[in-house]
Amino acid sequence: MIETARLAGFFAAHGVWCVSEGETLIPLLGYLHTDGEFGMDRLMFDDLAEGARAGQDALADGDPSWLGAVLVADGYVDLDHGKTDALLVEAVEYGPHRQTLRLAVPYRVADDPRGFAVHRPKFMNVESDLDVLAEAFFAGGASHTEAWAVWDAHLDESV
Repeated sequence: MIETARLAGFFAAHGVWCVSEGETLIPLLGYLHTDGEFGMDRLMFDDLAEGARAGQDALADGDPSWLGAVLVADGYVDLDHGKTDALLVEAVEYGPHRQTLRLAVPYRVADDPRGFAVHRPKFMNVESDLDVLAEAFFAGGASHTEAWAVWDAHLDESV
């Protein structure tokens, strides 16, 4: 699950980079092939929710050439202070014992008077050691150097 957590971090960082300028993220599906190569598809549909559903279907079905895959979609998460914009991340590691990882990366939208901010990820289900998976997630995010620079510059850990 560590490689899939890294993959989730990489594509979550890519999503942060996209929303940092105020755009709504087109759902994206990232995947790691058995040969070690990454791939990514933007799920462009008339309706963003339809794109997210298509991504969930792709995760459920998988592909024989994928070791793992991750869906990143723009949405909301309920936190103590209310409904908050967030990138919703769902990752699947394929194999004999399929494992999943779900988390949200809350953020403050770019047109907020206080400016864009990225908050601490909220891990929703973890089937293994959270500390190890979180470390892999952040390492994956940091490996996307351009996106990670945006994340780091706008980090607000108060939420």
